[in-house]
Amino acid sequence: MQKTTTSRIHRLLIPIVISLIGMFGIGPVQAAAGLFSGGATALPPLTLSVVTPLAKAPYELESGKYYKIDIVCDGSGELALGGAEFFRNIWIDEIIINDIEIRPLGLSSLEFDDEGTATIKFIAIRPGNFVVRIPGTTGESQRALFNIR
Repeated sequence: MQKTTTSRIHRLLIPIVISLIGMFGIGPVQAAAGLFSGGATALPPLTLSVVTPLAKAPYELESGKYYKIDIVCDGSGELALGGAEFFRNIWIDEIIINDIEIRPLGLSSLEFDDEGTATIKFIAIRPGNFVVRIPGTTGESQRALFNIR
């Protein structure tokens, strides 16, 4: 029953998202191609750790393309990843945690109490430069920059 409802909602949301993406000058075929073919471009993972930088380099994304990124926490501390401005400018298809698929309407942050991995699949929508960071930190190594063109 839940699978049928989720599938129905997903089928209803895809045309709406494609229409919204079209408003930003991206063709519906280009935007939907990754969703229907499963062809998300894999990005290097973000690493939540008290000793390792969050990202090795800025992420260069193209508006209208479908991406996936792993957020990996090494368990060295209770850590979160915040980036409401970035999350508001992408469309999140799903977040996968322990083989559970979550299809949120929005996201502000993710928090890890222990080691683990969350995978986010999304379409970059609005061009701009966006930062995600470990909340409460100011160091350059505890932030990641996403440039959407």
